[in-house]
Amino acid sequence: MRLGGRLAAAIDILADLETRNRTPAEALKDWGYAHRFAGSGDRAAIGNLVNDTLRRRRSIAFLMDGDTPSVLAHGALFTSWNVTPERLARENEADRFAPDPPSPAVLSAFAARRLADAPAPVQADVQDWLAPSLEANFSDVWVEEMRAMAGRPPLDLRVNRLKADKAEILETLAPSGARPCALAPDGMRIAAGEGPARLPNVTTNRAYAQGAFEVQDEGSQIAALLLGAMAGETVLDYCAGGGGKTLAIASAMGGAGNIHAFDADLRRLSPLAERAGRAGAQAVTIHRQPGDLAGLEGACDRVLVDAPCTGTGTWRRRPDTKWTLDRAELAERVRQQEEALSRASLHVRAGGELVYVTCSLLPEENEAQIAAFLEDNPGFALASLAERWAETFPADGPKPLSSDGHTVTLTPASTGTDGFFVASLVRGS
Repeated sequence: MRLGGRLAAAIDILADLETRNRTPAEALKDWGYAHRFAGSGDRAAIGNLVNDTLRRRRSIAFLMDGDTPSVLAHGALFTSWNVTPERLARENEADRFAPDPPSPAVLSAFAARRLADAPAPVQADVQDWLAPSLEANFSDVWVEEMRAMAGRPPLDLRVNRLKADKAEILETLAPSGARPCALAPDGMRIAAGEGPARLPNVTTNRAYAQGAFEVQDEGSQIAALLLGAMAGETVLDYCAGGGGKTLAIASAMGGAGNIHAFDADLRRLSPLAERAGRAGAQAVTIHRQPGDLAGLEGACDRVLVDAPCTGTGTWRRRPDTKWTLDRAELAERVRQQEEALSRASLHVRAGGELVYVTCSLLPEENEAQIAAFLEDNPGFALASLAERWAETFPADGPKPLSSDGHTVTLTPASTGTDGFFVASLVRGS
């Protein structure tokens, strides 16, 4: 397919997303089934254009003075793909599948407008109602932080120490462009491409099938390491989900100790058994019912609460959720976090640690949540993660953000990772 045909497909998919409640992945999959002539390169390019449009939907609409699917997709080409209107017109001239070009008024607006003249939430590509929270979190650099969140994410991988050596896996994946991550000691990164470039499907690699590495964002790897789990300890991953952090913890502990994984949503937990088997993580015990955890009350050295959240830190990967998030969802996530923290805290032994993690950048879900928990649970105290960070990560590497000197906030702008918040709470003896 030529560029015009790919652009037309992206416009169709964006229109589909406007009329039906579905994810871009679902819409792209359906489009692929209906257009089997399109190759994998075409599908990847179309997916890139759809997601690039969603990442910067609001700023593109300002620059183009319009927000129809066609105007937005054209704007993504002009801004994110660096395709000029003149080049596109030349390429589409002989392409019968190309869509109609933007109107002269739209092109005139694009030529005249500057994003610096737009309101801050437009520059940041966020909804207006989120601006106060983001400004409270990042102060005068909040727009820059959100601009970084509107970029493409890399593909991050984690070497499984239980089965493989990092140097060996880096050599295996060298043809895919894998390089060591800047911070996570077991992390490897394949940089995001530009325009139609696609990332490799590393899950077809034999080493992946053998459990030698996992797909996991570097920020998630860092959050798991900040738990500080050591060989021989008893650890509970209370909101384990698919088990990414569970397996990272097992690898960091060298298979020595007891790791218990639980999640209230059994559908999210279901892949963990197969993943743990592939990874050789024999120390992992999966609990599918809350009652199964009764024997662990007051018995765990460390409890990880990777709490349900709005996912604002993962907007690079799920840009559609940036525009569907509302106050009701935020309130529900805050309630779920309160409940998870309260229940998980029962399993921390005296002197043990409760580590709270979200992939959110909203203070309502992070600092405010910790403050409320400490007020209700005077037996816990906030500990500083600065020493653990210094012991775990390179001194010359990127530095996280912290509003209080104790917690850790990771962002694309500061650490080159997805957005994560981490806090450590120690239970008194």
